[in-house]
Amino acid sequence: MTNSRAGWAVWRHRDFRWLGLGQGLSWLGDAFQPVALAAGVLLHGGSATDLGVILALGMATRVLCMPVAGVWADRLLPQRIMVLADVVRFGSALGISALFATDGWSVGPIAALTVISSAAGAFFMPAFIALKPNLVPAADRQSANAMLTMLSTGAMIIGSASGGALVAFVGSSIGFLINGVSFAFSAFCVTKVRVRSVRQQRSGFGSELRGGLRAIASRPWLRAGTLSATAYHLGNGMLLVLIPSIAIHQLGGAVALGLVETATGVGGLIGGIVAMRVRMTHPLRLAWPMLAILPIGLLSYVWPQRLVVVLICTIAGYLALMFLDVLWETAIQQQVPAEQLARVGSWDALLSWAVLPIGSALAGPLAGAFGIDRVFVVACSAMAVTALLPLLSRSTRDLRSSPATGEEHRPVALPGG
Repeated sequence: MTNSRAGWAVWRHRDFRWLGLGQGLSWLGDAFQPVALAAGVLLHGGSATDLGVILALGMATRVLCMPVAGVWADRLLPQRIMVLADVVRFGSALGISALFATDGWSVGPIAALTVISSAAGAFFMPAFIALKPNLVPAADRQSANAMLTMLSTGAMIIGSASGGALVAFVGSSIGFLINGVSFAFSAFCVTKVRVRSVRQQRSGFGSELRGGLRAIASRPWLRAGTLSATAYHLGNGMLLVLIPSIAIHQLGGAVALGLVETATGVGGLIGGIVAMRVRMTHPLRLAWPMLAILPIGLLSYVWPQRLVVVLICTIAGYLALMFLDVLWETAIQQQVPAEQLARVGSWDALLSWAVLPIGSALAGPLAGAFGIDRVFVVACSAMAVTALLPLLSRSTRDLRSSPATGEEHRPVALPGG
C-alpha cells in the first residue's frame, strides 16, 4: 500500500504534466462528440440508419487501422505520430462543424470525415501507449496509469453531463468546433513532451506486424488475458444494447439511464484512486477476480431491478474494471520491451474491440427469441466465468510486479526539437 500523496506526485514530472493537461482537455472534447454527432444527424433530417452507418464506418476504420498503427508507433517517435493524428482530427472536426453550420450536410461527407478522424485516432492510441511509460520513472508507472484513467473518467463524467446541454444550447456545429479546439490543444501539449523513446531496428513490415502477435503468444499470462478479454467483450457488446433498454423501460426512463452513466464514471474514478494506492507482489491474482464483480453486479438489472441497487452495483463494478485496467496496463509496461509496446497494445485493443459490434448485433435477435432477462443473465454469467479463466494459467498467478529498477528518468530534447 502506498499513500495518496505519493500517487499525486506524478504531476511533478514535467512531461506527465504536459501530456495530462492536453489529454484531459482532449478527452473532455471527445465526450461532446457522440452527442453532437447524434444531434447533428437526427436534427438535420437524418435517420437512425444514417447515424448507424456513420458510427459503424468509424468503428470499422479504427479496428482495421489499429495493427498497422501499432507497427508505425514502434518504428517512429510516438510524439510525432500523436501530433500528426491530432492535427488530422482537428481538421476533420472543423470540417464536420462547417457542414452542420451550413445545413449543407449529407451522409457521404460526414461519413468520410468520420473515417478520416477514426483512422487518425487509431494511430494516436498505440503511440500514446508507447509514450506513457517514458513519462515517469519505473516506480511511478502504476500511479501515472491510474491518474490518466482518472482524468479520462472524469472527463467522461463532465462531458456526458454537459454535452447534451451544450449541444442543445449552441448546436452541433459548436460542439464539433470545441472538439476540434481540444485536438489542437492536445497537439500543442504533445510538442512540449521531451523524452527519449526506444525505437526498434526496422525489419519487414509484415514481420513487425506479426511480431506484435508473437509478443502476446509467447507470454502465457498475456495470451490468457487477451483471449479472456476477447470473450468477455463479446458479452459486453450485448450488455451495451440491453442495459439502455432495461434502464429506460424498467428503471425510470432517460433519467435512470443518465444516472447509470454517472455511476459508471464515479466507479471508474474510485477505481483509479484505489489502483493508485495499492501495490501488490502478484497483481493479477486479485485483478482478474475483481473483474468478475462487474457482471455479477450487473445482474441487479434483472433482480432486484431497483435503481438504487443498480447504481451501487454499477459503481462497484466499474471500480473493479478500472482497477484491472490499471494493473493490466502496468504489467504490460513492466514485462513487454518498450520497442514492442505499441504493437502489443494495438493487438490487445483490436481483439477486444472487434467483437463488441458482434455482441451488440446478436443482442436484439437473441433477446427477441429468448427474452431480454434470460439473455442478460447468460451474458453476465459468461462474462464472470471468462474473467476468472486467466487464473488457470500459472504464469498469470505467478506474475510479479517488477521492482523499481532505479533507472534514471532523463527528459531530453527530441532530435530536431
